[in-house]
Amino acid sequence: MKIVISLLFSVFFSISIHAQNSSRALLEGKNLFATYCANCHGNAAQGATKAGFDISIITERGGKQPPNLTDDTWDYGSTDSDIFKVIKEGKTANMMPSFQGSFTDSQIRNVIAYVRSIGVNQDVSKIISQETSNPTGSNNGLTLELTDYLELPMTGDKSNDRVSGVMARGGILRDEPGNNQRAFINDLTGPLYIYDKKSKQLSTYLNLDGSAGHNGLFPKFTAAMGYAAGLVNFVFDPEYSKNGIFYTLHMENAISSGETAVPKSNVVPGLNVDGYTTTAALLPPIVPNSRGVREMVIVEWTDKQIGNSTFEGTAREVLRLQLPGIFHPLNEMIFNPTAKKGDPEWRVMYLGVGDAGTGERPGPTRYYAQRLDNYQGKILRIIPMMSEHRATSTISENGRYRIPNDNPFLSLPGAKKEIWAYGMRNPHRLTWYVDPKKPTRPTLLAFNIGLVTYETIDIIKKGANFGYPLREGSRSMSENNAMGPLPAEDILPIMISDSVSQGSIKPSYPVAQYPHAPGGGDAIANGFIYKGKLLPKLKDCLIFGDITTGRVWYSNIKEILLADDNNPLTVAPIYELNTDIRKLSEDTYKKRGGLSSVLPGRGAVAGAGRVDLRIAEDSEGELYFLTKGDGMIRKVTRIK
Repeated sequence: MKIVISLLFSVFFSISIHAQNSSRALLEGKNLFATYCANCHGNAAQGATKAGFDISIITERGGKQPPNLTDDTWDYGSTDSDIFKVIKEGKTANMMPSFQGSFTDSQIRNVIAYVRSIGVNQDVSKIISQETSNPTGSNNGLTLELTDYLELPMTGDKSNDRVSGVMARGGILRDEPGNNQRAFINDLTGPLYIYDKKSKQLSTYLNLDGSAGHNGLFPKFTAAMGYAAGLVNFVFDPEYSKNGIFYTLHMENAISSGETAVPKSNVVPGLNVDGYTTTAALLPPIVPNSRGVREMVIVEWTDKQIGNSTFEGTAREVLRLQLPGIFHPLNEMIFNPTAKKGDPEWRVMYLGVGDAGTGERPGPTRYYAQRLDNYQGKILRIIPMMSEHRATSTISENGRYRIPNDNPFLSLPGAKKEIWAYGMRNPHRLTWYVDPKKPTRPTLLAFNIGLVTYETIDIIKKGANFGYPLREGSRSMSENNAMGPLPAEDILPIMISDSVSQGSIKPSYPVAQYPHAPGGGDAIANGFIYKGKLLPKLKDCLIFGDITTGRVWYSNIKEILLADDNNPLTVAPIYELNTDIRKLSEDTYKKRGGLSSVLPGRGAVAGAGRVDLRIAEDSEGELYFLTKGDGMIRKVTRIK
């Protein structure tokens, strides 16, 4: 969202904000700015261009973007009342929404007070540190001990304090199927590594970044926008140990003059690109301005000599999805781990697709997550291998994958056949729980990043609607993102497009959640139901974390399942686990040459410095913490 704030420093500064200049008012203003403004205007109100890249809707619509919100002069007035009016009423042409109803008048004044404090270099970091304690949920006194496992090669830009300043952007670690002595690790900037556990050696298996002279495969590859861009995911075929097939998911610039989307033929000697062709992109109903078009690409790789550290084989493009925004793309790919040959679920892939930021914007794209005529804010279900389920599936429009015939909206005119569930902001990670008593009926869990109130964990079922952006967690949401109680009878229309609906549905609700508040967090990471041996007290518990703060919680899986009762007030209790992950990350960041006094990035709850936590699981069920800020992987080795 864009908050355009007039920041002429005035001699009346101390008078105009004196009533708001308490520690709590500044803290609230800082948190609101970090949540709603910093993505476009920079973490220090330096303006979009000075924040590192120009993503402002103002300039996209032909307007003038303030070069620096703390400059003496800018476009929309100089007094506090001018600023107040702009924030409250917004700007025309969808440059910026009105925050009336989302922010109270007091909150608007606190945002102004906070940005004014930046203008006079007032340090509010001590305020933040004093008022971000009091953890959400109870704490059972359990502490996780972490052991350094692997220092990833430095791929970030340590010269700044934004998210791109992280040391390395490793996000996923997976043991190689059939060989638990090797693990594969991605870095969003392009490399897919192999880690040999015996020799402790890390080698680059593939590098997807072939842009702008980089020595990788794809000329249109991009990780430059930060956040979930670049090589965002990879997953092994259920029979990888026999056939060498795996899948990658990466982002490309759709518009790149003179560049092809076909991988380079001279980068990986063993890669045969003969016959590699691109697919037609799956488009949103409203195609975005070409200046900002991004596409997510799923590629199927067949390595004919698995076991060594190089690739020899072929690649095939499976799917290309165009995004209507730069945030919250297609993030996740996962197979059902219990499916066997002959089962309906065999080789069926579930995809977690974010809303691309549409749900927080005004205008015709706002309800994409609710509409069935697009792919945003959805869980999709496809069969990437064309030879599977021929009699019980439909060939996709691009002819590169199949769609199961039991998908819920396959026969609904106007709906996308791939949709399995919908109404989510960003279900960026999925995991399965397999009940030993019901091994053929696993439960799919989604970790869904929220906007205003809650970070949620959801149980995904066929045809379910999780309500966003009309609902978030157990709250209703208005068109200006104001939150309120649920209606007595909570029913939503089944929207096929912006003008066509058919029937109605009761929304599904989270089974666990934590708030955007001190003690809570900013963005849920991911998690796993613990199956290892090192942490016996957490057996059969769902362990998950928060990306920015680095907080880690657990919840008993039985209580998670019991909360799936269609009652919005029923959520599983969560319990915080003590870790020293933030201090470890800060110390390592400084040791590796980080130039900021804190970790890169920021969050409304985390304040300055994002831990940037992700959780991984090995083949024995043990857990690892990946932290991008310091570029480290640590193993969870003990609980006390």
